[in-house]
Amino acid sequence: MKLQNITKSKILNKEISFGVGIRQARTVDIGKIMKTCGYDWLFIDLEHNSMDIDMATQISMAAQDTGITPIVRVPDFAHHHATRVLDCGSQGIVFPHVDDKETAERLVSNCLFPPKGHRSMTGLLPQLDFKKYPVGEVSKIINDDIIIVVMLETPKAINNVEEIASVPGIDVLLVGTNDLCMEMGIPGEFNHNDVKEAYKKVIQACNNNDILPGMGGVYDETLMHEYIDLGMKFILSGSDLSFLVKGAEDRLNNLKNKG
Repeated sequence: MKLQNITKSKILNKEISFGVGIRQARTVDIGKIMKTCGYDWLFIDLEHNSMDIDMATQISMAAQDTGITPIVRVPDFAHHHATRVLDCGSQGIVFPHVDDKETAERLVSNCLFPPKGHRSMTGLLPQLDFKKYPVGEVSKIINDDIIIVVMLETPKAINNVEEIASVPGIDVLLVGTNDLCMEMGIPGEFNHNDVKEAYKKVIQACNNNDILPGMGGVYDETLMHEYIDLGMKFILSGSDLSFLVKGAEDRLNNLKNKG
């Protein structure tokens, strides 16, 4: 049995995919809305807003049935934060602030069932439509389906990128460009040469280890195109909040400036 996971398929085929951050939405139809807009995955954010695990899992289960991949960013490294959302419907996990190989290895192990990791086996899973399958089959299906994303957000992480990229089970290294710029002492300078060099280093490490590089925090369209041309494949395109604000501002400005 193979699960429907368009984003995992694109990762395995080394294709570009586009996601949208979910920060403000609190209804399960957001998955269908973003699927209609053409996005491949939801970046359901439990780090930077008040959304709780119950809402995240409801959105995740509805997204699965829609055909858009639900991926949840957890707030920290606590074992239960990742495993609970995976047990309840998420098809991917994003770990923020990973600086070294040892941390990455521990996080991957928490997410994968034996023999690839040490995740505890639960009961019936929403990813399998709550159907009963042999335990060994379940562990393989879910291990193959899950997307593990590690965020690199400091110069230390960039310096350790080759080692982090070598950890089995990681699918994507996602550069958190906003925090990286802050840590580099160049806040908001997403076009800075040091950022470009960091991107190149991440892309090379990913290519060396047969995984994909991704980017978040850069929303200038010209610069986004430049980094995509450089080799970025897993693209966090913006958030529901930013799209809401931009759309509302544009409409109001248009109406006020008529004539």
